[in-house]
Amino acid sequence: MLRNGSISYSEIRRLLRRYWWIIPSAAVCLASLGLLAAMVLPKKYTSSTMVLVEPPAVSPDVIPTVVNEDLYRHLASMKQQILSRSRLQPIIEKFKLYPSENSKSDHMEDQVERLKNAIEVELIQPMAGSSNRQPPGFHVSVTFSDPQLAMNICQEITSMFMEQNISSREKQVQDTSQFLTQQLSEARTSLDQQDAKLAQFKRQYLGSLPEEQQSNLSLLAGMNAQLEATTQSLSRAQQDKTFNESLLTQQESMLKNSQPGTQSVDTLDQQLATLQEQLSGLLAKYTPEHPDVVKLKAQIEDVKRKIAAGPETKPSAAPPRETPQIQQLRAKIKQDDVLIADLAKHQAQIQDQIRLLQSHVQASPMVEQQLKELTRNYQTALDNYNDLLKKQQKSSMAIDLEHQQQSETFRVLDAPSLPAKPSFPKKLVFVGGGFGAGIALGIAILYLLAMADKAMYTERDVELCLKLPVLTMVPNFDPVLAGQAGLAGERPGAGRVS
Repeated sequence: MLRNGSISYSEIRRLLRRYWWIIPSAAVCLASLGLLAAMVLPKKYTSSTMVLVEPPAVSPDVIPTVVNEDLYRHLASMKQQILSRSRLQPIIEKFKLYPSENSKSDHMEDQVERLKNAIEVELIQPMAGSSNRQPPGFHVSVTFSDPQLAMNICQEITSMFMEQNISSREKQVQDTSQFLTQQLSEARTSLDQQDAKLAQFKRQYLGSLPEEQQSNLSLLAGMNAQLEATTQSLSRAQQDKTFNESLLTQQESMLKNSQPGTQSVDTLDQQLATLQEQLSGLLAKYTPEHPDVVKLKAQIEDVKRKIAAGPETKPSAAPPRETPQIQQLRAKIKQDDVLIADLAKHQAQIQDQIRLLQSHVQASPMVEQQLKELTRNYQTALDNYNDLLKKQQKSSMAIDLEHQQQSETFRVLDAPSLPAKPSFPKKLVFVGGGFGAGIALGIAILYLLAMADKAMYTERDVELCLKLPVLTMVPNFDPVLAGQAGLAGERPGAGRVS
């Protein structure tokens, strides 16, 4: 009997000696049922293939790949697309997989679901310690009742994976190329706009640009020197004109005094003093050999002779004609006027240029700040354009690689197999499972028998059941029962108490 839900080793031995046949009988029965089920159940055949993911033929360091999607997500996405109704329904219709239901359109969803459950895609895990964490490939398995159909469906699914991989990669690189082309066009437009703004700004502030500041300062220094020289020349020309005008006045006075009549000694003395003053002025500017100095000296000598000769009285004559000296002086005065006008005009031009250069120099800091901002925007647009241009070139090379199948591709390592033996049901698995289940059932039956047995076989059973101490044991004189008690390991002479 069971005590507190536990069973002793002696009870187990007693049960096995008494009911040993239950366990092998249950094991043999259930193993037979498993064999019968394996023979009766419909057969399923599994066709499988392995697809490897080959790395690009050209190193990514030479031509970076455009498609950088994780292989796990890539395969999961392809699996969802391939196992969709739009892809599986043509297979069902092509091979007429479910003819009994094919005429019922409302069962197509069930047929697609059944075929989807028959297809299994399993990734190959990378080797432990490998630096590449991407799966090296995947298995495609198709389980179906007909081995030929299983192989054909496996071929179709494998072909779909390879075609889907090629088309999805080409679509990704095409989309990337179109996006880059659009971005490159926009970047080119932005670059042209920035270039036009920069050119317009340079035209607008020509002469005030930062690179022209040093040349403006040099020109300004040169213009100031020219202005000083022109001012000095103008001052000398004005002095010459004033001097020539004074000479002309004296010559005209002398000509008037030289007319017929009596010239007083006082008048001649005044002329002599005036001529001597003019001579002193000329000697301050010219050398003694200068023609004007020589002529003036001759006039002084002539006046001195007249003073020495005394006053004369001459008859009245016609109006005096101008002397060559007076005509020369008038010509010089005209030349001085022309020279003064030219120098004044040149001086005004130089002053205008100096004011312009000064305005350029003063505006240079502001222009430099604005030019830096425009240049920075232009450089940013140029860098963006060059970067997009490089990416577009790489994208074009990646498209060529995809077209030439030189990028990451799928390669079928083993063609889909034609199964010779069914993958379900397997007789050995069913028989072994039935045998193990039979042993478990036999043990469970023995446990139930132990629970159902309420008999007391030992003093301990009596004490636990009656909760009273045992004073004595009445021997059992039945030879059969005594023999059984001896085999059960009970004490000799112990009686069975119920």
